Amino acid sequence: MGVPVISWKNDYLMVLDQTKLPLREQSVDLTKPEEYARAIRDMKVRGAPLIGIVAAYGVAQAALNSQNEQFAEFEKHVRRALESLAATRPTAVNLFWALKRMQAVLDDNILRSPAKHALALLNEAKSIHREQVEADRAMAMNGAALIPRNSNVLTICNTGALATGGEGTALGVIFEAHRQKRVKRVFVPETRPRMQGRLTAWELHKGRVPYKFIPDTSVGALLSREEVAAAIVGADRIAANGDVANKIGTYQMAVLCARHGVKFIVAAPRSTFDAGCPTGNDITIEERDGDEVRKVGRCFVLPKEYLVWNPAFDITPRELISHYVSEDGVESGGRED
Repeated sequence: MGVPVISWKNDYLMVLDQTKLPLREQSVDLTKPEEYARAIRDMKVRGAPLIGIVAAYGVAQAALNSQNEQFAEFEKHVRRALESLAATRPTAVNLFWALKRMQAVLDDNILRSPAKHALALLNEAKSIHREQVEADRAMAMNGAALIPRNSNVLTICNTGALATGGEGTALGVIFEAHRQKRVKRVFVPETRPRMQGRLTAWELHKGRVPYKFIPDTSVGALLSREEVAAAIVGADRIAANGDVANKIGTYQMAVLCARHGVKFIVAAPRSTFDAGCPTGNDITIEERDGDEVRKVGRCFVLPKEYLVWNPAFDITPRELISHYVSEDGVESGGRED
């Protein structure tokens, strides 16, 4: 891509501010745990795997910033960071998976000095990041084989490097399939109200992959008129029964794909599969500020007093999913194509 999504700079994290894209490429330096939490909450960084990675670095940052204090104060600051980062976004399981790993390092090294403790936490954050990059590559190779040659494909939200810090989940599959001459064009819905589709368009444009940006409301019309081989989406949490929480609009896309006989593929790393969550009904769905819907940019298009429901995610049941792709391979969903 040429522009680093996140980069550890010796003692702080530099992140690409995704709220400014695609019109401006601007990075932000995160030097305090509260800045990490704010970046996640305000969606300067987003995407389930990347949220987990950034949160892990946020815990390491708290440790580094407190490494010269007495252990009791050091531990208090690190545990406070764990708590504040866990409160940023409720749906993406990768956040809690990564924080659990960081807490285990804190608990398992209780006799170390704060400085050595901080180094251990930083190394764990770097490991979480490195593992995601490796998982993305394996996922891309596994998923590309599902796409016939010279196909049109459909996606939603953003699932590329901006969402994972590696090559991406669903978009990583699409890039690899394009390299193999399997993808002719990618259709990219806006993904209102946060317009994450613009991030996918930015990545595809940078990678010189043919695409068309479309209104969310045109997906049904698209599938009725164009030959689309597959929809490929990511996930923020996959329940034990195979139900998938993903960006709002995924469920209706899956229904339309079933109606039109279009393969529906979910690409996500193993860290997104939550064995402790029985079904999609058990997943907490984040509801965001209504002003995200009332406003376009900085301009209100609805009065402040108008009531708004703004769920960030929806649940797609297993029976609408053709395949799951992870770094471990391809598994069949509940839909027979």
